[in-house]
Amino acid sequence: MPEKTQPTSPSRENAEQNATPARRGPKADLTAMDHDQLVAFMESIGQPSFRAKQVEDWVRHKNVRSFDEMTNLSKALRAQLADVATLGGVTEVARQESLDGSRKYLLAFDDGVSVECVGMPNGDRLAVCVSTQAGCRMGCRFCATGEAGFTRNLTADEIYAQAAHVGQDFGQRVTSVVLMGQGEPFNNYDETLAAMRLMNSEDGLGIGARHITVSTCGVVPQIRRFASEPEQFGLALSLHSAVPETRNLLMPGVRKHSLKRLHDVMKDYTEKTHRRPTYEYAMIAGVNDDEPHLDALVDFCRGTLCHVNLIPFNEHSGSKLKPSSEERIDRFVKVLEGVGVETTVRRSRGTDIDAACGQLKQRLR
Repeated sequence: MPEKTQPTSPSRENAEQNATPARRGPKADLTAMDHDQLVAFMESIGQPSFRAKQVEDWVRHKNVRSFDEMTNLSKALRAQLADVATLGGVTEVARQESLDGSRKYLLAFDDGVSVECVGMPNGDRLAVCVSTQAGCRMGCRFCATGEAGFTRNLTADEIYAQAAHVGQDFGQRVTSVVLMGQGEPFNNYDETLAAMRLMNSEDGLGIGARHITVSTCGVVPQIRRFASEPEQFGLALSLHSAVPETRNLLMPGVRKHSLKRLHDVMKDYTEKTHRRPTYEYAMIAGVNDDEPHLDALVDFCRGTLCHVNLIPFNEHSGSKLKPSSEERIDRFVKVLEGVGVETTVRRSRGTDIDAACGQLKQRLR
């Protein structure tokens, strides 16, 4: 019997040149894949699984927009990836910088849809406010976002890409993220949560869960669902009034979620998670800043685990609403703290470039 000979193993470079040819059909978006999906994808095109970690590093940490930038991959592999995949990501359309150092970005996705996000530096810390939807359906009277209508939900990667882009532009690590930009995050629950988990992951931005906060207008079923998630993510509730008629007027999109139901679900949330939610309260002159509204807010908060953020209303074009006086704001602080409710006044950043809460409009001037 003739002696069998073992085939000579080709070099790694040759192996990549002889890899599985590009697949037909739509290209895969590598930025939309988690680690396991990237491993499966690399194997499906004839590449060893360890390549997934290399690609992931370029996509998640270095936020590259071209396969040519992946310099630790061979030219042959880069060409192969370009044939079968895309890098998704975002394109910066415009940017403005505030006198306080904040930067507002208009970012566009591959389909032309655009959103705004904001970076807020503070020494070696960098907070980023990202959007979860292009536009918004909630119709809050004090918010500029809904004026342009609703376009679509964002994917988890599109939400994540905003924070990654801001960090890259500042040249520093993102240390906290608030999902308080355009849109109602809990009307895009699954993609929002996936983005938060990716930001939290060491394979993503590596931000501690307690430094990632999602804000909701008060979508009761999703608050209840959020309470069962295992991570220690933060929760902010856009309250703005504890008087039903006023809240319905200011926030018609959550009219069906009564204040009674909202109070009950927040009580359940704190009992289940032992985490302190934040109640956002925009102080609007002559609308929600009189004594009856203060009494109602005290009743809503008294005896519960919560923190109240009083936000002087941020004016924007087209709105007739005005911010409350300093005297009224001080009065709210004094009374709330007097009954044991933790209270702060949040001075919004980036107001000179319309980058503050309620001012994002999907465009830059």
